[in-house]
Amino acid sequence: ISLVIPKNCTVAFVGASGAGKTTVVDLIIGLMQPTTGKVLVDDEDIHGKADSWQRQIGYIPQNIFLSDGTIKNNIALGINEKSLDEELVWRALYLAQLDKFVKGLPDGLNTMVGEQGVRLSGGQRQRIGIARALYIDPQILIMDEATAALDNETERAFMDALESFSGKKTIILIAHRLTTVKNVDQIHFLQKNRLLDSGSYQTLMENCAAFEKMAKT
Repeated sequence: ISLVIPKNCTVAFVGASGAGKTTVVDLIIGLMQPTTGKVLVDDEDIHGKADSWQRQIGYIPQNIFLSDGTIKNNIALGINEKSLDEELVWRALYLAQLDKFVKGLPDGLNTMVGEQGVRLSGGQRQRIGIARALYIDPQILIMDEATAALDNETERAFMDALESFSGKKTIILIAHRLTTVKNVDQIHFLQKNRLLDSGSYQTLMENCAAFEKMAKT
């Protein structure tokens, strides 16, 4: 695979299970090292500088870890209470489409979520994970099928909110539903660990039979 992701663009990796989507993203993040080739940022190999590179990344996995603490502490995970900025927490909740829910709770940000978020629904747990990544205001936002647990309406609202970052952040998506990537700048379609084709949603629908088949399934 050889590709370029321009700064402040939104790109998506799509393909069937096992196509290599997560592996590619793990290489980009620096969690894995390529056996051949390099991962370059501004023409510099990220390996050897992985820490500084990863500090610029907000990562949202499909399965979110929650501690048995408050909503705000789970969003600002690992940040000292004295350094926690509630204004940033509310901003992150708004972008994650969870602010109205939290405002309706008797204890608001201080609501306890229970062990592994047992007191929350799956969609609410996922949105706390999204808010956690957004709290640090990262330059690069990476989402590994992060909206898979959301209902269609919430997912659409979140993707609309994500468009407010268009041209301001680099966003990399691994997509579960192709409807979520219709408006991204570029889609990279993977098949059997190879990059089969790249382009806009419409371009791939017109020129890539395998992508069209997947989109219509």
